[in-house]
Amino acid sequence: MTRMLIIGPPGSGKGTQASQISSRLGIPAISTGDIFRLNVREATPLGIEAKKYMDRGDYVPDSVTNSMVRDRLAAPDVAGGFLLDGYPRTLDQVRELDDILASNAVSLDVVLQLTADDEELVKRLKGRAATDGRSDDSEDVIRHRLALYHSETEPVVSAYDSRGIVVQVDGIGAIDEVTDRVMVALSAALA
Repeated sequence: MTRMLIIGPPGSGKGTQASQISSRLGIPAISTGDIFRLNVREATPLGIEAKKYMDRGDYVPDSVTNSMVRDRLAAPDVAGGFLLDGYPRTLDQVRELDDILASNAVSLDVVLQLTADDEELVKRLKGRAATDGRSDDSEDVIRHRLALYHSETEPVVSAYDSRGIVVQVDGIGAIDEVTDRVMVALSAALA
């Protein structure tokens, strides 16, 4: 049973690696970004609200995100573990996640941080924008999202690092190569 989160700057491969890890560990990957994008495509009220923030590269407000995560973590399929992707992104969300997990008498086992150079990430995300047509991947928005990651999310990593549960893995390289590095690091951390 593994309860974990994957964290890293935009474009570091979190979604790709979350899918790989989820499959290998047999736990559901829970991506707030995927849930937001689904709601945007379906033009739900949440999607319409979230799109305003996403198109600017801003974080969707905690009130919306926290409620969604609380509901998702109450689902039966997470009883055997889970991998959170894209949450928490702020220290307030860390506190909310702590409360959610404490109410279920569980805690996080490991925080996997994917690392990558900002310029490599800009290049990667501009390529993704060209192939996927994502409106949240223009260069200005990418750089804004990276700045937000550094100012808002890096303190989240520090908070978890102080608990001794952060494992860092280089997110640059072929998908399988990164996955192999991740699985070796997770095996050591969870042993």
